[in-house]
Amino acid sequence: MEKTEAELPIKHQLKSNYLSFSETIAQSFANIAPTLTPALSIPLVAASAGDGTWLVYLVSMIGLSIVGKNITVFAKRVATPGALYTYVKEGLGSFWGFGTGWAMMAAYLGTAMAVLVGFSIFAQLLATSIGIHIPEVLWLIIGISLVWYLAYKDIRLSAKIALIMEFGSVGLIVILGLVVFFAHGIHLDTNQIALKNVSFSGLALGMVLTVFSYVGFESSATLGRESKNPHRTIPRAVRISLMVAGIFFISLSYIEVMGFPGGLSALEKSSSPLNQMATAYNVPWFGLLTDFGATISLFSCTLASVNAGSRILFSMSQDQHFHNNIGISHSVNKTPHIAVNITSGIVLVATLLLSNTQALNAYGYFGTYATYGFIFAYIMISIAAPLFLKSINELKAKNIINSSLSIIFLLIPLVGSVYPVPSAPYNLLPYLFLVYMAGGYSWYLYSNRKTNKDTLLLTNTNLESSLTQDTIGIMADSPMIDPPTIEPPFIQE
Repeated sequence: MEKTEAELPIKHQLKSNYLSFSETIAQSFANIAPTLTPALSIPLVAASAGDGTWLVYLVSMIGLSIVGKNITVFAKRVATPGALYTYVKEGLGSFWGFGTGWAMMAAYLGTAMAVLVGFSIFAQLLATSIGIHIPEVLWLIIGISLVWYLAYKDIRLSAKIALIMEFGSVGLIVILGLVVFFAHGIHLDTNQIALKNVSFSGLALGMVLTVFSYVGFESSATLGRESKNPHRTIPRAVRISLMVAGIFFISLSYIEVMGFPGGLSALEKSSSPLNQMATAYNVPWFGLLTDFGATISLFSCTLASVNAGSRILFSMSQDQHFHNNIGISHSVNKTPHIAVNITSGIVLVATLLLSNTQALNAYGYFGTYATYGFIFAYIMISIAAPLFLKSINELKAKNIINSSLSIIFLLIPLVGSVYPVPSAPYNLLPYLFLVYMAGGYSWYLYSNRKTNKDTLLLTNTNLESSLTQDTIGIMADSPMIDPPTIEPPFIQE
């Protein structure tokens, strides 16, 4: 089983018993980034699911809540910053645990890249609206620099800022949603309730995007060593963050489809739905507020993603998959500072490499790539949970059912992302992810072979040393054999 914080050397320890429930759940909320769904994602989902958009968000919430049950199987018993990496390692062994950790690195850092690009878009829009002209590339550098500082400095400071930012942003959107809802009067939208002109293929394709809206709900598990009472706090944070986000998404998708000016066809083509609704319902100043809300939400999601990704890297390094120094915590801040440096640097370099690409396209590329990492890890945790419970003699029929339903559900967005074959370059992203996973496993096999050789050499050296010491001891203690003595040289007189 995973070591407790007290059993680790001081240099590998984080701040235990440090974060309250609200600070812990802030990590999951910030990683979900609820603001982005009504601001960017709902029009994309509506293009496929139409009047069934609200239903796709409901089904995705239910499906991921079953995945969440598999996650909480471990969270109730294992407190670790490795989260799903460590959970799968406990259930399936080191090989599949490494693959899950490697996939989660792609998931969290890919998400950080996507939302950092989104941050640069909205920050530039806001700055331009008040007469300040700063290039998007500079916003990328400013954003990741602030994220690096907060992640390096203190996890509680990061959590509090993320909590304030995300709830402030969500509150603004809820107010706008209520304005739109009451402007239409209190009645049901019969087209949405009856799922008019909705097809199963459209719902399945929409689910690919709705799953990405929810991913990150599990990231509070990376605070397993830093949360107070983690075996209770983490499972609650995972469940509640998903449920609250789901209610928000279902409600806002219903309101946007019902109240968007120009109807469903106009919503499908909109790149700024909240702004357009604010203008149409005579609160144009609210558009600026929602842009500000989206900006801070994107920033807090970047921060949460770097916090989560750095803790996965931190844990994998303590297990000697990467250099041991990466698994060392800051002597004062007790944060995984070296891992934070590395993950922040990777995010910056990747986003700068695509800085000449249209920003919204880069957002889509990074986000889609990250989704493959999440789906892989969710499938692995769903397989690992019943096997782990069996190993500790706690397996029940409901655990097998949860595992089976989770895998079936996750296959829908997985298959939907590759068939029908998407347009380029999205058609290449699944294969790019496979290359990434193959590269990770090549490193795993190489590093394991090297570690085994080093361990064998050390064992042989220790054995030889032990045999030598034992031999000398036997010679010295045996009554049959006198220990060797050194005679003085014969001197002839």
